Amino acid sequence: MIDIHPIPAFDDNYIWLLSRAGYKGCAVVDPGDEDPVIERLQSEGLTLDAILITHKHGDHVGGIRGLKAVWPDAVVYGPADEPIRTLERCLRGGDRVELEGLGVGFDVMDVPGHTEGHIAYYGDGALFCGDTLFAAGCGRVFSGTFEQLSDSLIRIGRLPPETRAYCAHEYTLANLGFAAWVEPANADLAARTERDRIRRERGEPTVPSTIGEELASNPFMRTDQADVIAAAGNWAGSQPADRAAVFRALRTWKDKDYD
Repeated sequence: MIDIHPIPAFDDNYIWLLSRAGYKGCAVVDPGDEDPVIERLQSEGLTLDAILITHKHGDHVGGIRGLKAVWPDAVVYGPADEPIRTLERCLRGGDRVELEGLGVGFDVMDVPGHTEGHIAYYGDGALFCGDTLFAAGCGRVFSGTFEQLSDSLIRIGRLPPETRAYCAHEYTLANLGFAAWVEPANADLAARTERDRIRRERGEPTVPSTIGEELASNPFMRTDQADVIAAAGNWAGSQPADRAAVFRALRTWKDKDYD
């Protein structure tokens, strides 16, 4: 199994570092800033083999050129359906990335909605989901659609519950606050909130979560649950017709009244 550690960047980003004991190569996921990555890799004597990109936003791709200047042989993987000029291997759902030095491979999932061509990487019990799924939340809808993001989260929810979900931001406590608006009586949510509050007080990340945790306490993953449907309908003023409509109401509610 590979080792996965966060490299903090900006105010609340996580750049994920993938390494393996006894091997001097590594990979990083969504390096929005090259400086903390260069500092970390050089301090640990690591060489960058690969850069995995989930989507086009600057806080996920901004460090690519700087990293390539130091490690020109690092291969840049990313979504074929997004305008990222620095990509060298363009990927779509169903493709596979083999990182031979690390001894790991990832299946590529199409997970649009936050952006039009967002992808995720799934393998070795881990999901690198960028800004599609957050711990206790999800990304905003920018250049994708509400329907796409709803469908992406439903498909992510079908992964094994023990799958570790590595999102790209430390938004968890704020997301849990909105989740409590939606489901104030959810005991799993209350327990998670207390646990993650303690983690943040200790300066520890709340990520990764697991798919099982998200299905139990993330309202955007629970759009088929009666309490979530009722809360979305109460806010929207009408009963949602399907899961996509529940998702749209929740996401719009959070955008307008909470964030």
